[in-house]
Amino acid sequence: MKHFTSFVTPLLLFSSSNNIMALLLFGSPRCLIRSTNRIRILSASSLVESETTTTKKKEEDSYETEEQQQIALKRHLRDSIKKQKKIQAARKKRLKFIGMAKAVDRGQFAITYNPRNTNSNTTTGFQAKSGLPDRTKLFTVLGIESSCDDTGAAVIRSDGTILGEALASQGEIHEEWGGVVPALAQKAHAANIQSVIQDALRNAGNMTIEEDIDAIGVTVGPGLEICLRVGCYAARDLAIQYNKPFVGVHHLEAHILMSRIGGSNAVHNIPATSETHGSTRAMDFPFLVLLVSGGHC
Repeated sequence: MKHFTSFVTPLLLFSSSNNIMALLLFGSPRCLIRSTNRIRILSASSLVESETTTTKKKEEDSYETEEQQQIALKRHLRDSIKKQKKIQAARKKRLKFIGMAKAVDRGQFAITYNPRNTNSNTTTGFQAKSGLPDRTKLFTVLGIESSCDDTGAAVIRSDGTILGEALASQGEIHEEWGGVVPALAQKAHAANIQSVIQDALRNAGNMTIEEDIDAIGVTVGPGLEICLRVGCYAARDLAIQYNKPFVGVHHLEAHILMSRIGGSNAVHNIPATSETHGSTRAMDFPFLVLLVSGGHC
């Protein structure tokens, strides 16, 4: 028993490649060497087989990935072509109306509003309400402007009388850059908008929005988008807070219509009608205008 035990070699071997564990290999040292070599051969064979399987799997995955990439590329090209066609169609449609008056129905709208009966001139019992003040009486509007580099506000009466105004210039801010820097302009608008509005109300005789203002108008474009946003947000918040009508004003149309407000030159009398009160203007329609305003034409 002792002799037998001397030739028994309990072993615990671990193979790092395939985690093979050999327990209690019995025999002489020569047997041990043979067994160890056999384990190494098995381990090497398993490693090669495992690497081959992994390589095949990677190749299959790469084929699948390439196929998916081709499908995604085709889908992207199809969507891009579709988008370009849509943009070109919209551009072609807009070209027809360049230079024409806006908000005029020339058959370009899919849905139109017609409150009148087709058989008579009477309404069908409903009427669109704009929410604007009664135009048969004088009304007062607070106007806000932030389309470019100056923050402006004015209180104007519907007969063309400017009751009060205020302006915060940004000339010194942009002078060193040789032109308007949109980010700096937006920051200055945000800093000055509230004080400019209050100054305009104060210059109009300490008016208040709640008691004296009938509507709030603001420039909505064209202009620098991030600058326009400041004025629009300020006007929107005031309209909501005081329950006043919100009026979006076209930048260039406002420039043109300002030429009718003549002050002491207001020599053209507009008589009152059933829909509007009487007023005076510097000129009447039609008139020709040459407008140069920034990069707009």
